[in-house]
Amino acid sequence: MAKQTGVITLEGRIGRISFYKTKDGYLAREKGGVSRNRILNDPRFARTRENIREFTDNARSSKLFRDALRPVISQIGDRRLTQRITQSMMQVLKSDELNVRGDRTVKDGDWQLMKDMELNSGSSLSSVLFVELGLQDSPAAWQVQLPEFNPQDLLALPAGATHFKISAAGVGIDFESGSRSLQASSSPVQSVREPSLAQTLSVDKTQLSGTHYAFLVSVEFIQTVNGVDYAINNGAHNAAKIISLEKTS
Repeated sequence: MAKQTGVITLEGRIGRISFYKTKDGYLAREKGGVSRNRILNDPRFARTRENIREFTDNARSSKLFRDALRPVISQIGDRRLTQRITQSMMQVLKSDELNVRGDRTVKDGDWQLMKDMELNSGSSLSSVLFVELGLQDSPAAWQVQLPEFNPQDLLALPAGATHFKISAAGVGIDFESGSRSLQASSSPVQSVREPSLAQTLSVDKTQLSGTHYAFLVSVEFIQTVNGVDYAINNGAHNAAKIISLEKTS
């Protein structure tokens, strides 16, 4: 590292020399690091190549999962959700017992490790919705049974919320083909001042395609003004949780 002197200072790169400004003044350094060719071919970087392959699979799989969830989490997910999904997916990849290091994949890992993941770290489903959910699973449908309840007593209502809705959703993913699918069922938009009637939310599993499936329950709060619904999407109250997972191959 060298320090620039003189009246004229430089910022940027000239050849292999980079010029930049720091709190200690204007400095210069020569470009270093290991060449791409050496990383790809040198036997001493075999572990690095293994890590790159697994990192690439994890990044691709995590993006596919986020894209599948996007319609569900557009008003729910926190700012660090992308990072948290990537971290959780890496744990799934590392649990792969079929392939050797460097060839492990998310699709061959333990998919159940994603279970119970909260999609909003600032608002868990159990801290928002205080009713017991009835869950039923069959080859044709995944169902969530909601009892009759008083929203004033059994919902953590944010300031300004006049209405709410509860949803059940299922996403299907095929990590090899990169395809995704979504099926969702939602309650009507309901007033927080009126009792919520017992109801069943059903996800048609026959309409989902893929090899990996995730089923979620979410709660969203709404403010209705002059007949127009406005989402309360500051991230502090809306919640969603992965309740159940399935894997066909």
